[in-house]
Amino acid sequence: MDIDAARKDTPGCANVAHLNNAGAALPPRPVIEAVAEHLALESTIGGYEAAERNAVAIERFYESVAGLVGARPDEIAYVENATRAWDMAFYAIPFAPGDRILTTTSEYSSNAIAYQQVAAARGVKVEVVPDGRDGVLSLDALSAELERGDVRLVSINHVPTHNGLVNPAAAVGRLCRQHGVLYLLDACQSVGQISVDVEEIGCDMLSATGRKYLRGPRGTGFLYVRREMIAALEPPFLDLHAATWKAPDGYEIRGDARRFESWERYVAGQIGLGVAAEYASELGIEAIRERVAALADGLRERLAARPGTTVLDKGERPSGIVTFTVDGHEPAAVKKAARERGVNINTTSPRSQGYDPRALPSAVRASVHYYNTEEELDLLMSALPG
Repeated sequence: MDIDAARKDTPGCANVAHLNNAGAALPPRPVIEAVAEHLALESTIGGYEAAERNAVAIERFYESVAGLVGARPDEIAYVENATRAWDMAFYAIPFAPGDRILTTTSEYSSNAIAYQQVAAARGVKVEVVPDGRDGVLSLDALSAELERGDVRLVSINHVPTHNGLVNPAAAVGRLCRQHGVLYLLDACQSVGQISVDVEEIGCDMLSATGRKYLRGPRGTGFLYVRREMIAALEPPFLDLHAATWKAPDGYEIRGDARRFESWERYVAGQIGLGVAAEYASELGIEAIRERVAALADGLRERLAARPGTTVLDKGERPSGIVTFTVDGHEPAAVKKAARERGVNINTTSPRSQGYDPRALPSAVRASVHYYNTEEELDLLMSALPG
């Protein structure tokens, strides 16, 4: 990978050492230009007219995202963010009293809130599968729970927002198919930094965002729904895009994944997200994964060797998310000190880890991407207090 070229293609690299890619990555120039050009066109000729003129670019989004994740274009929906994409899939599942939802200790609390809401409304049981010794989801424990029966859904994250681990998504998919159980994967932090192939993983539904490792615009996301599952899932709300009005008192829902969309959307963002997917595909996800892994491993080594600093990450092959604490300094203070030196990092707190009985303390989170450099890692180290 030509890192110099990648950095020249990323205007933000001239201004800051951006190690907050798990929050929102710096977009590359083609994405910036695609969004700006459509917004300019809207301001010149009108929003509806701009969408008509750029209809090919809008439609290309479905092909680009499908190609990135190994899906078919009719299995992709454009949604305004990953949370809404996940919600549209989850709330479309026809749960019945006694159904069980299996999830992980590392599940994001936003998803956990939805589980509890459905549990209260429909008599569903939510059960947390324990971790294995390396901190990732225990496949043996998951298999045992599936054998017990009554599991309607396995819903996990691929890469949590904290602690660096990567859950065994494909192995989970094999178990779900073996038992005929629905599988929803939150790929918010994985798409764009590691390979995500829906056929290999075997998930029925997958949600993702644009702003993180995919380097797309904020306010964008997408949902994948396996073609064979689409008709069985009725979205929690519909409009004249998701369904067709049949007078005098009926309607017909679309037959493809766009039944999970709404008519009004951030059109410039959709075009930009398609460009971001193409950009990642052209660079090569495996090359991206190798670069991200090398930088993250190098940062962990630096941090582990620093007195008074504790690395909190788990898993045999951690992601590009690096979490740590600095003795005697609150994570917010560490973040502030780094920001003053021109380094963007973030923090994570136990409130986002609702199901983890061993939830991490509040911690510093540095998340690297392929356009980062060794020099930027050194700059972070020099900015740490104490």
